[in-house]
Amino acid sequence: MKKIKTLIVSVLFLLISSVVVSQNIATPPMPAAPGGAASTPPPGLPIDGGLVILIALGMVYGVYKLIMKQKTLNV
Repeated sequence: MKKIKTLIVSVLFLLISSVVVSQNIATPPMPAAPGGAASTPPPGLPIDGGLVILIALGMVYGVYKLIMKQKTLNV
């Protein structure tokens, strides 16, 4: 029964995420510059070292959860 629920949730998650990705979001027009011509878009934000720390913490947490699960199964 648990496998069926997991399968249903997984399929629904994939279907919902595909609908969200397929939506077309129009970008708003650039505001006019003081001279009258369209201004250049601002540069994007960089992905810095915080992402590496977040991935590392996620891996540490995953290992911690695996160790705790093994301890509860062996007791």
